[in-house]
Amino acid sequence: MHQADFVCSAAVLGASAILSAVLIYLLRPLLIRHLMAHPNERSSHATATPEGAGFGVMAAVFAVCGAILIWKLVPEPGFVPVLVGAAVLTVLGGLDDAYSLSVSWRLLVQGAVALGLVLALPQDFQVLPGILPLGVERILLALGIVGFVNVVNFLDGLDWMTVAQVVPMTLGVAVLCWLGIVPPGIGLLALALLGAMLGFAVFNKHPACIFLGDSGSLPVGLLLAYMLIWVAEAHLVSALLLALYTLTDSALTFFRRWRNGEQVLSAHRSHFYQRAVSGGFRVPDVTARVFLLCSWLMVLAVAAALARSLTVDFAALALGTGGVAFVLTRFARGR
Repeated sequence: MHQADFVCSAAVLGASAILSAVLIYLLRPLLIRHLMAHPNERSSHATATPEGAGFGVMAAVFAVCGAILIWKLVPEPGFVPVLVGAAVLTVLGGLDDAYSLSVSWRLLVQGAVALGLVLALPQDFQVLPGILPLGVERILLALGIVGFVNVVNFLDGLDWMTVAQVVPMTLGVAVLCWLGIVPPGIGLLALALLGAMLGFAVFNKHPACIFLGDSGSLPVGLLLAYMLIWVAEAHLVSALLLALYTLTDSALTFFRRWRNGEQVLSAHRSHFYQRAVSGGFRVPDVTARVFLLCSWLMVLAVAAALARSLTVDFAALALGTGGVAFVLTRFARGR
């Protein structure tokens, strides 16, 4: 990495972290008055806690990315479409936090945003050229974006839980950018989100004094999905590895609940990380394990992208899958 690139990366990361922390600090008194999450039978917290820190997180991302665009620090791909989509989902999430919108309305807006985002991709962009027709791939990408947005939302159920996943994921994307594997715009977007989540982490440490809320988890999921699409275009296995824990916990939980005849779209406390807490794990123990696992997956993703070897790809997937299986098994068993 050139010195100028290092300075730019550090500035983006630091500015986003400081701005996020300051905005959340300023917003918290307002959120205490108007947006409180009260504990219920599905909650993992015991006292009423303000939510909506996502407004501060996303405002920091928007401000830093806006400055990057104004100063023309980033070439293509531009990230205006994904920022517009993230702004829409920030508003949608805030409304859902306050008024509990219906599932159909949430999915309708998310679907429109996802469709707009994939249509804004470059015409020659394709993750699986020669395997899927472009139109079919774009439809699958849109469905995947909606799914991933909701997966990130589902796994935002413990203090530091989202931080433990997003920090390694975004750091991995930034490293892939520094290595020249993904475009500079994607790397800077990753650093902006990484910094904003670090600023949020200060307030979300267990016991949290504020929650991210849907105003944060929905747009964060969208930004991650967009970055992972670009990683997949460069190296599909690396994208799978970065998201492997997040996808596996949600997918296995979904199919287990579907098999048991439960309402799969209703709120619940049966994800593996939630079962771990119910089984005797302390919240910091759970999030520490998730962070270490996601960091391991990040290392494997970078190694696979650098090796460009089918053998290394299979080995990395095997090691990543083994790590995820080990952690989820421990969570399911409890103490």
